[in-house]
Amino acid sequence: MNENKKDEDQTNPEKKLFENKGLAFIGSADIVGMIITGIFWLTIATFLEVEEFGQIHYFIAIAGIAYIFALIGTQNTITVYAAKKVNIVSTLFLFSLVAGSISTLVVFLITNEFHIGFLLLGFLVNDLSLGYILGKKIFKNYSKYVLVQKILTFLLGFGLYFALGPEGIILALALSYIHFFVLIYKGLKSSPMNFSAIKPHAGFIINNYVTSIFGGLRTNVDKLIILPLLGLTLLGNFALAIQFYMILQIVPSLVFKYTLTHDASKIPTRKVKLWTLVFAIISCISTIVLSPHIIPVFFPKFFEVVIAIQILSICIIPDTIANIFYKSKLLGSEKSKNPLIATIITVVVTALGIIILGPMYGIIGVSFSFVLASLGQFTYLFFTNREVKT
Repeated sequence: MNENKKDEDQTNPEKKLFENKGLAFIGSADIVGMIITGIFWLTIATFLEVEEFGQIHYFIAIAGIAYIFALIGTQNTITVYAAKKVNIVSTLFLFSLVAGSISTLVVFLITNEFHIGFLLLGFLVNDLSLGYILGKKIFKNYSKYVLVQKILTFLLGFGLYFALGPEGIILALALSYIHFFVLIYKGLKSSPMNFSAIKPHAGFIINNYVTSIFGGLRTNVDKLIILPLLGLTLLGNFALAIQFYMILQIVPSLVFKYTLTHDASKIPTRKVKLWTLVFAIISCISTIVLSPHIIPVFFPKFFEVVIAIQILSICIIPDTIANIFYKSKLLGSEKSKNPLIATIITVVVTALGIIILGPMYGIIGVSFSFVLASLGQFTYLFFTNREVKT
């Protein structure tokens, strides 16, 4: 029966066209959006001192860590349940928004920086909204919302920087998510609250929530450790290197969004995954070879960034395999235990690597901690995947 379904999927031209359009909408939005964001950050870096660039990303890291603790309905959770048409999405929206409001107040009381709290809410509504759109497979709307946010980042970012200085960039990022509040309102009104649905799905929701926390920690904890341990100059250089690594992540990350919703619906996407891996390998090699010749020309102040970019580019291969081959399949089947453990491994290895290798080898040690974390995640998922039936 499964074989017949698979054959039917492959020979149904309308279904195949819809899937190809879906990937095209997600891909074009993420690629164009990342290009816009990349141009913004790479250009704004030429106006800022290295220390100022590091300070901005330190504030972003605070907002990033605070919002993941409030994001009870993670993007992956919302995507899976919206795809499965489980009446729980609006309830998760409500819980997340209440938790986000509390987190915003806490951040303001601790930092006395109101714009960090606004950015926290922006991150929150972004994840909730995009998870819903992806789950419903409304890929055209996904592209619209993403591109508007990126364009607002570019326009408001430069405008508020020249008007208010470096702090204006944080406020601009927060304001760039304002249009998502309309989608959140519509989502809350579209279906009644269903608190009784939480209990049967609590395991998956909690595992995804904890996974999201550790994933957010991996993304942001490095900045919180680097600043007091190694200073703003190293943080500024490393933050720029991360921007280049995020560019390398464009294609693998958009493919993960596409494969997750299809894995949740039991639609095979193996060819897309294999081509993505090939792309990741080519990207890694190209970055290692070309970055020493290109980066110093445009960023002479960031004198340590080249070696960091070269080392971080290695992560793209094990990260791509771990995410689109293993995590996507497991999460699509509502099996989140192993992805959770894998994410915890990355956070622990990254943090310990920075603390141990950072003082010894500087930015090289910090960068290698990311490589070790990526390899640790991949190795764990590779061996456990053989024992898990999905």
